[in-house]
Amino acid sequence: MAGLLTRFAPSPTGYLHLGHVISALHARDHAGPDGYRVRIEDIDPVRCLPLYTQALLDDLAWLGLLPPAPIRRQSEHFPSYHLVLTRLKERRLLYPCGCTRQEVADASHGYAPDGSRIYPGTCRDHGPPEGRPLVWRLDMGRALAEIGGEPGWVETGKGRIGSEAAAFGDVVLARRDTGVSYHLCVTHDDALENIDLVTRGMDLFPVTSVHRVLQLLLGYPEPVYAHHPLILGADGRKLSKRTGAEAIRGLRAQGLSAREVRALACRALEESQAQTDYSVG
Repeated sequence: MAGLLTRFAPSPTGYLHLGHVISALHARDHAGPDGYRVRIEDIDPVRCLPLYTQALLDDLAWLGLLPPAPIRRQSEHFPSYHLVLTRLKERRLLYPCGCTRQEVADASHGYAPDGSRIYPGTCRDHGPPEGRPLVWRLDMGRALAEIGGEPGWVETGKGRIGSEAAAFGDVVLARRDTGVSYHLCVTHDDALENIDLVTRGMDLFPVTSVHRVLQLLLGYPEPVYAHHPLILGADGRKLSKRTGAEAIRGLRAQGLSAREVRALACRALEESQAQTDYSVG
């Protein structure tokens, strides 16, 4: 594992909590010497606030989890993402879609592995309606035909995992509000930063199928993946800002040390693992 580059890539939509600490520790502990990076994934201008970005960086520094390497902020690199989109459009791998979320839900025939609705291909087959804001979708069938089928990926400790990108349907690569998407930006940035071990939570395990398709389409290197278990709340759901996870700054205010907070995160993860099986493959 020597020499590996990893990254912790949070979105600043709220304050850092114990689930973030586990992700940062997971990335740092898997990195080679000087191979741990932090990236701020702040493409959503409504939910990602400068207040949260600064608080996140302050908490990471206090925890001893902020590396000296430069911090990439996605909001500063929209032109580079748009260039990637242009390349895909020129190859006729993307198409415009004007369907509303309700229309997609009404016409969808099922759910993708990540729980999202599968797009039924309305605008791919008939063109978008006039006068509506557009998203740009990846024509997954055309994309898979171009790369020769499902690519799969290597998961640390598990070997090669079979992917199921086709089950996601035509995913959005450019949203109406930002003109880009998580799938596009994270794939591009991992390649740009030479990340060869992608570390992140098991909630993102399914979408790796989509990211591998994009890597092959764009000629990006194939990284290895290491998805970690999640800390669960009392209701069995993923610990998150939306479910009221206690912020690290709140624990700091209570007088806990950085070492105690790191230990608290690890204990919470152990308790979650005791009640959940995260085996893959």
